[in-house]
Amino acid sequence: MFNKILIANRGEIAVRLIHAYRGLGVSVVAIYSDADQDAPHTRLADEAYHIGEAPSAQSYLAAERIIQLALETQCEAIHPGYGFLSENAGFAQAVADAGLVFIGPSPDAIRRMGSKTEARQLMQSAGVPVVPGIQGENVDFVTAADEIGYPVLVKAAAGGGGKGMRVVDAPEHLEDALSAARREAQHAFGDATIFLEKYLPISHHIEFQILGDHQGNIVHLFERECSIQRRHQKIIEETPSPLLTDELRNRMGNAAVAAAQAVNYHNAGTIEFIVTPDGDFYFLEMNTRLQVEHPITELVTGIDLAQWQLRIAAGEALPFTQETLQQRGHAIECRVYAEDPANAFLPSVGTLQRVETPSMPNLRIDSGVQTGNTITIHYDPMIAKVISYGTTRAEAIATMQNALQEYVILGVTHNIPFLQAVLGHDQFQTGDTPTNFIPKNLPNWQANPPNDAILDAAWIVAALQEMQGYTTKNANQGTSEQDVHSPWQINDAFRMGGKSNA
Repeated sequence: MFNKILIANRGEIAVRLIHAYRGLGVSVVAIYSDADQDAPHTRLADEAYHIGEAPSAQSYLAAERIIQLALETQCEAIHPGYGFLSENAGFAQAVADAGLVFIGPSPDAIRRMGSKTEARQLMQSAGVPVVPGIQGENVDFVTAADEIGYPVLVKAAAGGGGKGMRVVDAPEHLEDALSAARREAQHAFGDATIFLEKYLPISHHIEFQILGDHQGNIVHLFERECSIQRRHQKIIEETPSPLLTDELRNRMGNAAVAAAQAVNYHNAGTIEFIVTPDGDFYFLEMNTRLQVEHPITELVTGIDLAQWQLRIAAGEALPFTQETLQQRGHAIECRVYAEDPANAFLPSVGTLQRVETPSMPNLRIDSGVQTGNTITIHYDPMIAKVISYGTTRAEAIATMQNALQEYVILGVTHNIPFLQAVLGHDQFQTGDTPTNFIPKNLPNWQANPPNDAILDAAWIVAALQEMQGYTTKNANQGTSEQDVHSPWQINDAFRMGGKSNA
């Protein structure tokens, strides 16, 4: 086992990894940008070092600087988290060339699966079904779209997260979609290559978690239903999937393992599929990293995926086989974002004036922010992941609803009311959750306006608590100095009876 590693990331995944590796007796080095100097992960790590300015290109994407810091602090390995450099084959290779261990798959696997077009070809060779589509240089996309049949999906060959992706429902919209997708892909990934796939509007997005060791053992840890999405990005995930039968689960699991074997995969990864209502499934892509939604798999299998990433990187063999793995109970994850669902899910930036997380049985909160931290324009606006568990799906839903009801976030607009609307919808309650769920059922959702009396009371309570803390502190310190953290000292729009974006 390693003695010391560096986490090349921030936010909730950095906090998650720190807790996981401390449990193995491993010392952790964290990095932070100008915007994150007061973030929780900097306090929780054994050591924390400033890496650069707030823009990610000058900090969390500064590969050479990160590797040099790992060497200077005598780390033996680097964990990239997810996002940033996690699926950058060049970074993985540079880590290895520096004599360090990259906690993830091989650079070759990252490269081959990082290109959606190459991955499609590889999966076809391995006998894994892929979505009907067309790719290659000098392709006549207009003719190809007619042959595939509308609607079609224009996709970027590199990257993910919904960038460079356009749904086209008629020929007259194709050229504009192709141009827009190329521009967005070039800006986001430095690669304007695109391809076409048949768009399946009523389908499910289901992924299989895999683990592989350096001894050649590869298993899947079952599926995650990830179909509740906005802008092609997941906001609610659950396992087991309400859609899958045992027979379909076995077939898809076998296909996921075959996909991983095709690239001699080791460490944690995810095979993503599209599943039609009649049970046909097609390979979408492989994520060569730990997924945001990994906690729900941990809750139903009892396996700590983050710890096993480190164990595999250190050369340990998997102690379990496919036959010994089981799913027990049901788990759901809701991603809490600083965003406005009533305004096209646009991010909401600002200081978190107050954050109070719920605490109850069968609930896990993964978060990388706290009261006083700022949601900035520089990074993903995730506040937390709320993960519930139950012996049944109904129990997991009920726990999640109670948790979201008790979650307090003041200072930014957030998506908790929207998540509550999804969870309470009859179609979600019955487990009917295709990828078109949100545009079909909540296309023009608006939050219920808060009761003014309740809103004013919440601000009064927060103000009084801050004033009490200020009074106690001054009494203890014998000073009349004003508390700069008091809401009465903040130069914003807060006034009694005034408006709030809480």
